[in-house]
Amino acid sequence: MPVHSSRSDSPPPPPASSAFADTVVALRRAGCVFAEDEARLLHQAAASPGELSFLIGRRAAGLPLEHVLGWADFHGRRFAVDTGVFVPRRRTEFLVAQAAALAPRRAVVVDLCCGSGALGVALAAATEAAELHACDVEPAAVRCARRNVGELGQVYEGDLFGPLPVGLRGRVDVLLANVPYVPTEDVELLPAEARIHEPRVALDGGGDGLDVMRRVAAEAPRWLAPGGSLLVEASERQRDTAVEVLRAAGLSPRVLVSEELYATVLVGTAKASAGTAKAAAAGTGETVVATATATAAAADGPVQD
Repeated sequence: MPVHSSRSDSPPPPPASSAFADTVVALRRAGCVFAEDEARLLHQAAASPGELSFLIGRRAAGLPLEHVLGWADFHGRRFAVDTGVFVPRRRTEFLVAQAAALAPRRAVVVDLCCGSGALGVALAAATEAAELHACDVEPAAVRCARRNVGELGQVYEGDLFGPLPVGLRGRVDVLLANVPYVPTEDVELLPAEARIHEPRVALDGGGDGLDVMRRVAAEAPRWLAPGGSLLVEASERQRDTAVEVLRAAGLSPRVLVSEELYATVLVGTAKASAGTAKAAAAGTGETVVATATATAAAADGPVQD
């Protein structure tokens, strides 16, 4: 069964103890911006003073909080995130929300570059998807995703569409592709938590950051159902080029922006069959500024790029 669970809306107050205060001081010295929130989570996770000391040491040494805890909050749920697995970002909740708005009832969902599997599971839960298929090239991510996906779907190991069943071609309603989009020369500028502790393949998008997106977009039309949509993230400066990538692949592009979450999502919609209106709103490459409704998490912030 999946290991994720709904998170509490009201976290308990921080422990009123000298040990808690000491933890906050140690985390602040290590440069943790959200020291009190992180201290609360570490104290809740530790079963003994010795374990607490171990957890504090790992966090102070620079490991992402999510790797220290073994989980991340995403889209109102808690997902296992193992050491060395890409941590789902809060801004990506916006992508999931947009995908949920597009998904038909009983959708067929594919989650490429799935990492922990959080995106696909969150979307499947929000839409009661009929099928969920996820894949990643990283073995550690695949193991982690299989724990999170559980009986909700299937997780495959391999490069992009390579390991997916051929029977999915032409049937995918929503194709999530959380591809890496950091330009190669900018990877070294990322925070150490991402640069050192997350797999480079999950960060490095090539020369202009869009190499993997180009590969996904080129193949997407063969997998999408009529009127189905590909959703990817990009940076604001990549937006115009990304729109042209989708258009060149034969997809109708649209840009959605959340100013609250600093998120830019590109939607590429396949041509609809006769009598199908799924793609009616897409096609111009227009930018829509949306109001994000994604939920903030107490642990948000430690790993960002």
